[in-house]
Amino acid sequence: MKAIAVYEGGSEPVVIDKPRPEPSSGEALVRTLRVGVDGTDHEVIAGGHGGTPEGEDHLVLGHEAVGVVEDPNDTPFEAGDLVVPTVRRPPNGANEYFARGEPDMAPNGRYHERGIVGAHGFMAEYFTSPAEFLVGVPPSLAEWGFLIEPASITEKAVEHAAASRSAFHWEPESMLVLGNGALGLLTVAMLDDEFERIYCLGRRDRPDPTINVIESLGATYVNSNETPVPAVPDAHEAVDFVFEATGYAPHAFESIEALAPNGAAALLGVPGDWEFEIDGGRLHRELVLHNKALVGSVNSSYEHFEAAVESLSTLSESFLTDLVTGVYPLDEFEAAFEDDDTTIKTAVEFGAYEER
Repeated sequence: MKAIAVYEGGSEPVVIDKPRPEPSSGEALVRTLRVGVDGTDHEVIAGGHGGTPEGEDHLVLGHEAVGVVEDPNDTPFEAGDLVVPTVRRPPNGANEYFARGEPDMAPNGRYHERGIVGAHGFMAEYFTSPAEFLVGVPPSLAEWGFLIEPASITEKAVEHAAASRSAFHWEPESMLVLGNGALGLLTVAMLDDEFERIYCLGRRDRPDPTINVIESLGATYVNSNETPVPAVPDAHEAVDFVFEATGYAPHAFESIEALAPNGAAALLGVPGDWEFEIDGGRLHRELVLHNKALVGSVNSSYEHFEAAVESLSTLSESFLTDLVTGVYPLDEFEAAFEDDDTTIKTAVEFGAYEER
């Protein structure tokens, strides 16, 4: 079968031939439909994140997938079922995090991530997976199912931020999304009915397709070149919730200044090492005297994938069409990894879905 991989020391994804996998006991064989491309894939390709499976010189890419069960192999699924795989797997047998159904809370070294570190991904014509890591998806999401994984990241971040406010009555009305990439736009759309006012911050100037998407959702675009994060309260308002999806390290601290009293910020971006000056005492006071919270969030659990299926099912076809700016067949896969001002979200298509 064909797969898209990156070799150790390589700097570009390539198509390779691999044997079609044979499912072990408790595993299903899945025929891949579409696999999304995101920033993590680019970091893996560049060598700044992730790693190959032990004893191998390459990594099959892709962690945002949707596929069709080809061989249920005595799992609860049936042939033709549409499924989305979760990402994390136990590295050397189960550990307490996986036993509790909390793989997303496992520390480094206690998990592999398919397509990222320690385990091959889903960017291949077929993949196998234990049934416990496959989430059923309705046929209506066959085209868009690869968005369930990033949507699950939002589900977890929002859940954990809300949990940090669970000791008192918290009814957030306003939200600031930092980052107008695919995850930021998806978050704006998913939370559109949860907040009365939503702002989305980016660095792009008009005309720009992401700004069009933001405004089509009824949100307000904030250009960080004109209004940096600490100035958002003066230019617009202090917000109850900040969703950081940039990996721009200063935003973690600037979020504290953007929050209203009792507010919470969820940090999802993963920056590299970066030394810069902050007024730590002032920010510490803000956190303490105004009951603010910062929450870090990475990966997601099975339940977050299930919630993401529900959320994605409510999004309009017009939004999804605007968000996904390119779906490319295998023989044009390079285009899915290109990035320019017109690109928002891309995917590689391995096959078509036929409802049975």
